[in-house]
This record gives sequence, structure tokens and C-alpha cells, in this order.
Amino acid sequence: MSVVLLSGNEALARGAYEAGVQLAAAYPGTPSTEILENIAQYKTIRSQWSPNEKVATEVAIGGAIAGGRSLVCMKHVGVNVAADPLFSFAYTGVNAGFVIVSADDPGMHSSQNEQDNRQYARFAKIGLLEPSDSQECKDFIKLAFELSETFDLPMMVRITTRIAHTKGLVRLEEPSLPQPKAYQKNFAKYVTLPANARRLRVSLAERLHRLAEYNETSPLNRMEIQDKSLGVVTSGICYQYVKEALPNASVLKLGITNPLPLQLISQFAAQVEELWVVEELDPFMEEQISAASIPCLGSNGCIPFYGKELLPMIGELSPSILREKILGQPAEKAEPAPYSPERPPVLCPGCPHRNVFYTLQELHCTVTGDIGCYTLGALPPLSAMDTCICMGASIPMALGMEKVHPEMADRLVAVLGDSTFFHSGMTGLVDQVYNGGSATILLLDNSITAMTGHQNHPGTGIQLNGQVSVKINYENVIRALGVNRVCTVDAYDLAALRQAIEAELAVREVSVIIVRQPCVLIRNDLTGRCQVNPKQCKNCKACLKLGCPAMTQQDKKVLIDPTLCVGCGACLQLCKFGAIEKGVN
Repeated sequence: MSVVLLSGNEALARGAYEAGVQLAAAYPGTPSTEILENIAQYKTIRSQWSPNEKVATEVAIGGAIAGGRSLVCMKHVGVNVAADPLFSFAYTGVNAGFVIVSADDPGMHSSQNEQDNRQYARFAKIGLLEPSDSQECKDFIKLAFELSETFDLPMMVRITTRIAHTKGLVRLEEPSLPQPKAYQKNFAKYVTLPANARRLRVSLAERLHRLAEYNETSPLNRMEIQDKSLGVVTSGICYQYVKEALPNASVLKLGITNPLPLQLISQFAAQVEELWVVEELDPFMEEQISAASIPCLGSNGCIPFYGKELLPMIGELSPSILREKILGQPAEKAEPAPYSPERPPVLCPGCPHRNVFYTLQELHCTVTGDIGCYTLGALPPLSAMDTCICMGASIPMALGMEKVHPEMADRLVAVLGDSTFFHSGMTGLVDQVYNGGSATILLLDNSITAMTGHQNHPGTGIQLNGQVSVKINYENVIRALGVNRVCTVDAYDLAALRQAIEAELAVREVSVIIVRQPCVLIRNDLTGRCQVNPKQCKNCKACLKLGCPAMTQQDKKVLIDPTLCVGCGACLQLCKFGAIEKGVN
């Protein structure tokens, strides 16, 4: 048995391998992306990127019903997309084991919200496991498959950003090689017609009750009894914070948090003088413990019970926060960071999206945006995006704006990326066509899922394992969805881009402009970095409106940093005085 250093995501992938998983699917999303990228190295597992989380979940559900252990991974907001099949799958139950990994993001390091997906597990009535380190990531996912098959339930393994990306020592074991179970047609179990669903609803309650009974004695939950003056109920990464901040406290560490082992919690509470529930985000455990009227040790018959009344409900916890709130110790003051210039988030030098948002700003458009690198088009100096809600929302939101304010149509633009178009943009486009919208839609095709680290998708024609597949043609798909006006422009040609947008804004029917140039980080064919001739520069600052990080201003002259410029030539097109010219690499 070897011991290696693995991140939580790497350990989850290893656990899937050791558990004998046969099928894994996902849509990339930070902090979950690396799970499937690491699973792909295990050739015994058939793994794939799917167009979105709902599709990935349905693929895995099909695999589990067919008889192979199946895994689906996503970031927390992805579960919103996957919720529809997940809720009904809880009713039918599994054949072989099924596990969904939800990677939550407290503090929103790379997310548009910080929803607590433990609520989803309770809402969907499925089991929930919360590992606290990399070793538990590997071990828990293996057990999750066993529990899924034992109790005929989908299981959720919920991690957070700190668990996903923090590395720890992991003991490796030999993989199990379970043979796929036989598939058997079972109308009453797998067809959720109302008559069947009503029976399955009762069955689901019974299966969940059996899991709750198991959880009262599960080895994944353990008491660490020390100083009984202070007791803490906790789970996940918060266990690590508690052990660091309160090394002498008694702790009930829960590995399975849905259904909660309320009898076990009651036994723990009866041994301590003061009870704290330490958890990030929602009072998920606290509310259930409070509602259960847990018996206690307190001298007046009511144990001192603390949770979100004193602990923050927003963002990540830390040992420092716990020391301050529980022990009354002043919060540690961080050493001031050495001076460094401020660097707000910005599109990369040479990013083809920059030219789109520069042009939309110049045309004074109202822009409904979407999730991706191009969301940075909302920031100064471009400031060209008005809204951003969730994946695939840009096109339907433009339709909604037009329905309320028809006069906005002549300056209304929706933008979304190539991967997002396949994720959930297509249905919005169908709605535009079907319900008579007339928005101008810009599909920003940079030939990759750039925002999560360059994963392939149906528009690249490359599968997760590198195998060449069918490359879906955007123009054909868009025309097939009923759009008559479809054109393609070069993202680096500012004049052509402006001309195309102006032409489509003038037309009162839905139109799509595919703005195409590969992500600058996946190409090496751009040549000739730009440079400024200071004798010709009039300091008009027109080029600075692009917001290119390679450009700065010193002594009333613009300078281009040759170490950042990639030679896209956008600034050159804006200079009326010919002060910018192509140099040499």
C-alpha cells in the first residue's frame, strides 16, 4: 500500500477508480473540474464531458440503471441544472451505485453565488457524505457507492473549494473490479408514471429511513471526547478548523450529514456542558438539531446551544474566526502584504472577446451577458455588459427585456460563449425564434471552454480522451433552429465586427453573429508584437479604451509592454495617427 500526496479532486478520482466505477460524466466548473480530468487517466472508466450537468447526470443515471457504477461531478450551481432528473431518480433508486459530487464554493472564489448544496441532498431525499480531507475524499466516495447499492439510493458527496484544492497524504489501495450487474426491465421501478411514482414515494421514505438508522452507528461519524466543558458538532472542512482552533474541545465529527444521526447527536450533547454547531453557510445541521429538542447536560435543563446566532452565515470559516467567536480571543491580524500594484480581473492580452465589448460599448448597446471569461466585459474600461445571472440566461433575458420594452430592440444584444451555447443557450435561442424576439445575438466562439481551463466540448470535435469526434457546426445548428440571419466575422477585424453588429441591430428579426477567433492561450500563430512610435503618438488615448493590460501610459505617451503583447493588432486598428505599428517577435 503506497502513500501519495493528492488534492481532494485527485483523491475523489482515485476513489472512483478503486470503487470500480465504470462510467463518469461531467460539465467542467471550478472547483470540480479536475475530478473528471483525473478520472480520464484511468482507462477502466469510460469518462466524458457532457454539454451540461443535466445531460451528464442523465448519462450517469442510465449507466447505473444498466448495471455499472456511475459517477457525475459538477460545481454547486450545476446541481441546479441537474436537479430535474436527480429528484426523480431518488424515487426509482439505482441498480448499480450512483454518486453525484457537488463542489460548493463558500466565499465565491470563482462563482456567481455560494449556495449550500447540503440543502439539495435533504430536498431530494438522498444520502449525503462530507469528507474533511483528501484521504476521506477517496474513502468516502468508495463507501458512497456501497451505500447507494445497499439502500437503493443516489448518494451525494459534497466537498468545498478548500477540500477540492488542498493536498494531503492518501493511502492507495488496489481497485475492485466488480462486474456490471445485469440490466432487468422493471416497469414499476424505472418508469415514473404517477401510479408508479406514488408507490415509489413510499418506498423512498422507507429506504431513507433505513439509511437514517444505519447512520446512527456508522463508523463515518465519531465522537472525540476530551474537555467536556465545550462540545462541537461539525463536518467537512469545518472539522479541520475546529481541531486547529479548539484542540481540547470534545468533537462529534459527522461524515454522513443527511439524514442526520439525531440520536447520536443527542448522546454527544448529553456529555458536554456547552454545545456549538460549526458549519459553513446555512444552519443546515443547527436547525435540525434545534428542532429535535436534543436532551442536554445543562444545569437548568437547557444546554447552552450556539451556532449561526454567533457564527457568520456568509463566506468561509477559519480557525481565527472560531477562536474569536467561541473563545473570545481577538482575531489575528494578518501581516500587511508587501506593496504590489493593484491588478483587477481583466481579459488576457490579445483576447478576442475584448474587441466585441469595445465595439458594443462604442455602439451604446444594452448587453445581456452570460457565464464565461467574457463576463469580464462588464468591468471598466469596457463596461459593456449589463446583466449576468447564470449559464444560458443571456438570450432569454434579452427576449424578456424586449417584451417589456420593445423600443430597446434596436440596441439589444445577447452574448454567450461557444460551450455555453451547447450547455443551455440553444433552448433560449429556440424561445427567441418561437416567441418572435428580434435580439442580435453574438456567439463568441473561441474554440474551447476557456473559463475552466480549456476543456473540449461538442464544438471542438475532440472528446475528453483526445479522440477526434464529430465537430458540431454552429451555423448549421442555428439555421436548423429557425434563425434566418446567420453570419460569421473575425473577432480581430474591428471594422467588420462593427459593420456586422450595426447591420443586424437594424433588422427586426432574431439574428446570430458568430464572432470567431481561438482563445489566445491555445494558439501560437500570432506574430509581430505591436509597438508605439512616440514621435507620432498624440496621446489621444483611443487605444487605451480597449483595456489591454499590455498598454500603459507614461509621460503622456502610450507604451506597449513587449512581454505581454501577443500581436493581435486591435490597438493598431484604433490609432488614427499611425503611431502603433507591428514590430518583430
